[in-house]
Amino acid sequence: SRKYKEEIQTPEFGCGLEGVLRDRQADLYGILNGVDYSEWSPEIDPYIKEKYSPSALAGKKICKIDLQREFGLPVSAEIPLLATISRLTDQKGCDLLAATMEEMVQMNLQFVILGTGDEKYHFLFQDLQAKYPRQIGLKIGFDNALAHKIEAGADILVMPSRFEPCGLNQIYSLRYGTVPIVRATGGLDDTIVNFNPENGEGNGFKFHEYSAGALLETIKKALQVFQNKDLWQKLMRRGMAEDFSWDRSAQEYLTVYEKTMAKKKFYKI
Repeated sequence: SRKYKEEIQTPEFGCGLEGVLRDRQADLYGILNGVDYSEWSPEIDPYIKEKYSPSALAGKKICKIDLQREFGLPVSAEIPLLATISRLTDQKGCDLLAATMEEMVQMNLQFVILGTGDEKYHFLFQDLQAKYPRQIGLKIGFDNALAHKIEAGADILVMPSRFEPCGLNQIYSLRYGTVPIVRATGGLDDTIVNFNPENGEGNGFKFHEYSAGALLETIKKALQVFQNKDLWQKLMRRGMAEDFSWDRSAQEYLTVYEKTMAKKKFYKI
Protein backbone atom coordinates (compact mmCIF):
# COMPACT_ATOMS: atom_id res chain seq x y z
CA SER A 1 0.00 0.00 0.00
CA ARG A 2 1.01 3.65 -0.28
CA LYS A 3 1.41 4.04 3.48
CA TYR A 4 3.49 0.87 3.75
CA LYS A 5 5.73 2.17 0.96
CA GLU A 6 6.52 5.15 3.20
CA GLU A 7 6.87 3.03 6.35
CA ILE A 8 9.52 0.69 4.93
CA GLN A 9 11.77 3.70 4.36
CA THR A 10 12.03 4.16 8.15
CA PRO A 11 14.20 2.26 10.67
CA GLU A 12 11.10 0.87 12.39
CA PHE A 13 9.89 -1.00 9.31
CA GLY A 14 12.88 -1.08 6.96
CA CYS A 15 14.63 -4.10 8.53
CA GLY A 16 18.01 -2.53 7.82
CA LEU A 17 17.18 -1.76 4.19
CA GLU A 18 15.56 1.63 4.81
CA GLY A 19 18.57 3.49 3.40
CA VAL A 20 18.51 1.51 0.16
CA LEU A 21 14.77 1.96 -0.12
CA ARG A 22 15.03 5.71 0.45
CA ASP A 23 17.68 5.90 -2.28
CA ARG A 24 15.31 4.05 -4.62
CA GLN A 25 12.10 5.76 -3.47
CA ALA A 26 11.37 7.00 -6.99
CA ASP A 27 11.10 3.35 -8.00
CA LEU A 28 8.81 2.35 -5.13
CA TYR A 29 5.07 2.07 -5.69
CA GLY A 30 2.32 1.28 -3.24
CA ILE A 31 -0.72 -0.51 -4.67
CA LEU A 32 -3.68 -1.65 -2.60
CA ASN A 33 -5.03 -5.18 -2.76
CA GLY A 34 -8.11 -5.69 -4.87
CA VAL A 35 -11.16 -7.71 -3.84
CA ASP A 36 -13.12 -10.22 -5.90
CA TYR A 37 -16.67 -9.12 -5.13
CA SER A 38 -18.04 -12.21 -6.86
CA GLU A 39 -16.78 -14.09 -3.78
CA TRP A 40 -17.09 -11.41 -1.11
CA SER A 41 -20.49 -9.74 -1.29
CA PRO A 42 -23.48 -10.20 1.05
CA GLU A 43 -25.91 -10.03 -1.87
CA ILE A 44 -24.65 -13.31 -3.36
CA ASP A 45 -22.57 -15.02 -0.65
CA PRO A 46 -23.52 -18.74 -0.53
CA TYR A 47 -22.03 -19.23 2.95
CA ILE A 48 -24.19 -16.80 4.90
CA LYS A 49 -27.59 -17.44 6.47
CA GLU A 50 -29.41 -14.60 4.71
CA LYS A 51 -28.46 -12.34 1.81
CA TYR A 52 -28.65 -8.57 2.29
CA SER A 53 -27.70 -5.29 0.63
CA PRO A 54 -27.31 -1.59 1.50
CA SER A 55 -30.99 -1.01 0.71
CA ALA A 56 -32.18 -4.12 2.56
CA LEU A 57 -30.15 -4.65 5.74
CA ALA A 58 -32.57 -6.93 7.60
CA GLY A 59 -30.62 -10.01 6.51
CA LYS A 60 -27.58 -8.87 8.49
CA LYS A 61 -29.50 -9.30 11.76
CA ILE A 62 -30.31 -12.87 10.74
CA CYS A 63 -26.62 -13.44 10.00
CA LYS A 64 -25.73 -12.05 13.43
CA ILE A 65 -28.10 -14.44 15.17
CA ASP A 66 -26.68 -17.31 13.13
CA LEU A 67 -23.14 -16.33 14.15
CA GLN A 68 -24.04 -16.06 17.83
CA ARG A 69 -25.53 -19.56 17.69
CA GLU A 70 -22.47 -20.86 15.81
CA PHE A 71 -20.26 -19.81 18.74
CA GLY A 72 -22.75 -20.71 21.48
CA LEU A 73 -23.25 -17.10 22.55
CA PRO A 74 -26.50 -15.60 23.87
CA VAL A 75 -28.64 -14.42 20.98
CA SER A 76 -29.27 -10.68 20.97
CA ALA A 77 -29.37 -8.09 18.21
CA GLU A 78 -28.67 -5.34 20.76
CA ILE A 79 -25.36 -6.66 22.13
CA PRO A 80 -22.48 -5.39 19.97
CA LEU A 81 -20.68 -8.32 18.36
CA LEU A 82 -16.99 -7.74 17.62
CA ALA A 83 -14.74 -10.10 15.69
CA THR A 84 -11.19 -10.82 14.63
CA ILE A 85 -10.22 -13.05 11.70
CA SER A 86 -6.46 -13.28 11.78
CA ARG A 87 -3.23 -15.12 12.17
CA LEU A 88 -2.74 -15.19 15.92
CA THR A 89 0.65 -13.49 16.09
CA ASP A 90 2.28 -10.39 17.54
CA GLN A 91 2.30 -8.77 14.09
CA LYS A 92 -1.50 -8.90 13.99
CA GLY A 93 -1.80 -7.14 17.34
CA CYS A 94 -2.84 -10.18 19.35
CA ASP A 95 -0.87 -8.87 22.31
CA LEU A 96 -3.20 -5.84 22.36
CA LEU A 97 -6.28 -8.06 22.13
CA ALA A 98 -4.96 -10.23 24.95
CA ALA A 99 -4.23 -7.19 27.12
CA THR A 100 -7.68 -5.66 26.61
CA MET A 101 -10.05 -8.63 26.36
CA GLU A 102 -11.00 -8.75 30.04
CA GLU A 103 -11.75 -5.05 30.04
CA MET A 104 -13.70 -5.40 26.81
CA VAL A 105 -16.03 -8.03 28.21
CA GLN A 106 -16.98 -5.55 30.95
CA MET A 107 -18.48 -3.35 28.20
CA ASN A 108 -21.41 -5.73 27.64
CA LEU A 109 -20.19 -6.94 24.27
CA GLN A 110 -19.44 -10.23 22.57
CA PHE A 111 -16.19 -11.06 20.79
CA VAL A 112 -15.51 -13.91 18.37
CA ILE A 113 -12.05 -14.94 17.18
CA LEU A 114 -11.14 -17.10 14.20
CA GLY A 115 -7.51 -17.86 13.49
CA THR A 116 -4.40 -19.88 14.09
CA GLY A 117 -0.82 -18.97 14.83
CA ASP A 118 1.43 -18.86 17.87
CA GLU A 119 0.56 -21.44 20.51
CA LYS A 120 0.87 -18.87 23.28
CA TYR A 121 -2.17 -17.10 21.82
CA HIS A 122 -4.04 -20.37 21.29
CA PHE A 123 -3.72 -21.09 25.02
CA LEU A 124 -4.33 -17.51 26.10
CA PHE A 125 -7.54 -17.09 24.10
CA GLN A 126 -8.72 -20.59 25.08
CA ASP A 127 -8.33 -19.61 28.74
CA LEU A 128 -10.25 -16.38 28.19
CA GLN A 129 -13.02 -18.19 26.32
CA ALA A 130 -13.34 -20.73 29.13
CA LYS A 131 -13.56 -17.88 31.66
CA TYR A 132 -16.13 -15.88 29.66
CA PRO A 133 -18.06 -18.47 27.60
CA ARG A 134 -21.11 -16.22 27.20
CA GLN A 135 -19.09 -13.35 25.75
CA ILE A 136 -16.11 -14.84 23.91
CA GLY A 137 -16.31 -17.28 21.00
CA LEU A 138 -13.18 -18.96 19.66
CA LYS A 139 -12.28 -21.19 16.73
CA ILE A 140 -8.61 -22.14 16.41
CA GLY A 141 -7.87 -22.91 12.78
CA PHE A 142 -8.91 -21.58 9.41
CA ASP A 143 -12.44 -22.05 8.11
CA ASN A 144 -13.37 -20.17 4.93
CA ALA A 145 -17.11 -20.63 5.34
CA LEU A 146 -16.94 -19.40 8.93
CA ALA A 147 -14.86 -16.41 7.84
CA HIS A 148 -17.70 -15.41 5.50
CA LYS A 149 -20.25 -15.90 8.29
CA ILE A 150 -18.20 -13.69 10.61
CA GLU A 151 -17.89 -10.92 8.02
CA ALA A 152 -21.67 -11.00 7.60
CA GLY A 153 -22.72 -11.49 11.22
CA ALA A 154 -20.37 -9.28 13.20
CA ASP A 155 -21.06 -5.61 13.88
CA ILE A 156 -17.38 -4.64 14.13
CA LEU A 157 -14.14 -6.17 12.84
CA VAL A 158 -11.02 -5.43 14.91
CA MET A 159 -7.57 -5.30 13.25
CA PRO A 160 -5.01 -3.80 15.66
CA SER A 161 -1.96 -4.77 13.59
CA ARG A 162 1.57 -3.77 14.55
CA PHE A 163 2.24 -3.43 10.80
CA GLU A 164 0.20 -4.35 7.73
CA PRO A 165 1.46 -4.18 4.13
CA CYS A 166 -2.16 -3.93 2.97
CA GLY A 167 -4.72 -6.22 4.58
CA LEU A 168 -7.90 -7.69 3.13
CA ASN A 169 -10.32 -8.37 5.97
CA GLN A 170 -10.96 -4.68 6.60
CA ILE A 171 -11.92 -4.35 2.92
CA TYR A 172 -14.19 -7.39 3.05
CA SER A 173 -15.84 -6.06 6.19
CA LEU A 174 -16.70 -2.76 4.53
CA ARG A 175 -18.69 -4.56 1.83
CA TYR A 176 -20.55 -6.55 4.50
CA GLY A 177 -21.48 -3.48 6.55
CA THR A 178 -19.21 -4.67 9.35
CA VAL A 179 -17.45 -1.58 10.64
CA PRO A 180 -13.65 -1.86 10.89
CA ILE A 181 -11.60 -0.77 13.89
CA VAL A 182 -7.96 -0.70 12.78
CA ARG A 183 -4.58 0.58 13.78
CA ALA A 184 -3.43 3.33 11.41
CA THR A 185 -0.59 1.44 9.77
CA GLY A 186 0.12 0.37 6.19
CA GLY A 187 -2.91 -0.51 4.11
CA LEU A 188 -5.22 -0.23 7.11
CA ASP A 189 -4.47 3.48 7.23
CA ASP A 190 -4.90 3.80 3.46
CA THR A 191 -8.32 2.13 3.35
CA ILE A 192 -10.04 3.23 6.58
CA VAL A 193 -11.07 6.82 7.29
CA ASN A 194 -12.13 7.78 10.82
CA PHE A 195 -15.88 8.27 11.05
CA ASN A 196 -16.99 11.77 11.95
CA PRO A 197 -20.48 11.73 13.52
CA GLU A 198 -20.83 15.47 12.90
CA ASN A 199 -20.68 15.33 9.10
CA GLY A 200 -21.14 11.60 8.51
CA GLU A 201 -17.84 11.22 6.67
CA GLY A 202 -15.54 8.22 7.11
CA ASN A 203 -15.97 4.45 6.94
CA GLY A 204 -14.61 3.11 10.24
CA PHE A 205 -12.45 3.86 13.26
CA LYS A 206 -8.68 3.86 13.67
CA PHE A 207 -6.03 4.60 16.28
CA HIS A 208 -2.37 5.51 15.89
CA GLU A 209 -0.50 4.62 19.08
CA TYR A 210 0.25 0.92 19.41
CA SER A 211 -1.16 0.50 22.90
CA ALA A 212 -3.96 -1.27 24.73
CA GLY A 213 -5.30 2.08 25.90
CA ALA A 214 -5.59 3.45 22.38
CA LEU A 215 -7.43 0.32 21.23
CA LEU A 216 -9.87 0.47 24.14
CA GLU A 217 -10.62 4.16 23.60
CA THR A 218 -11.35 3.51 19.93
CA ILE A 219 -13.67 0.62 20.77
CA LYS A 220 -15.52 2.90 23.20
CA LYS A 221 -15.95 5.53 20.47
CA ALA A 222 -17.32 2.93 18.09
CA LEU A 223 -19.75 1.59 20.69
CA GLN A 224 -21.08 5.10 21.32
CA VAL A 225 -21.96 5.37 17.63
CA PHE A 226 -23.39 1.83 17.68
CA GLN A 227 -25.99 2.98 20.21
CA ASN A 228 -27.35 5.43 17.63
CA LYS A 229 -28.93 3.00 15.18
CA ASP A 230 -29.63 5.55 12.44
CA LEU A 231 -26.07 6.85 12.55
CA TRP A 232 -24.67 3.31 12.63
CA GLN A 233 -26.67 2.30 9.57
CA LYS A 234 -25.40 5.37 7.77
CA LEU A 235 -21.84 4.30 8.61
CA MET A 236 -22.55 0.74 7.45
CA ARG A 237 -23.92 1.94 4.13
CA ARG A 238 -20.93 4.22 3.55
CA GLY A 239 -18.65 1.23 3.90
CA MET A 240 -20.79 -0.95 1.67
CA ALA A 241 -20.59 1.68 -1.07
CA GLU A 242 -16.77 1.59 -1.16
CA ASP A 243 -15.18 0.04 -4.25
CA PHE A 244 -11.92 -1.85 -3.83
CA SER A 245 -12.39 -4.08 -6.85
CA TRP A 246 -9.42 -5.27 -8.89
CA ASP A 247 -10.19 -2.82 -11.71
CA ARG A 248 -8.43 0.07 -10.01
CA SER A 249 -5.54 -1.98 -8.63
CA ALA A 250 -4.95 -3.69 -11.97
CA GLN A 251 -4.79 -0.33 -13.73
CA GLU A 252 -2.17 0.84 -11.22
CA TYR A 253 -0.10 -2.28 -11.92
CA LEU A 254 -0.34 -1.61 -15.65
CA THR A 255 0.90 1.93 -15.08
CA VAL A 256 3.93 0.63 -13.17
CA TYR A 257 4.69 -1.93 -15.89
CA GLU A 258 4.44 0.75 -18.58
CA LYS A 259 6.84 3.01 -16.68
CA THR A 260 9.23 0.08 -16.27
CA MET A 261 9.12 -0.71 -19.98
CA ALA A 262 9.79 2.93 -20.79
CA LYS A 263 12.98 2.74 -18.69
CA LYS A 264 14.25 -0.54 -20.11
CA LYS A 265 16.66 1.15 -22.51
CA PHE A 266 18.69 2.23 -19.47
CA TYR A 267 19.17 -1.33 -18.24
CA LYS A 268 20.49 -4.59 -19.61
CA ILE A 269 17.61 -7.02 -19.63
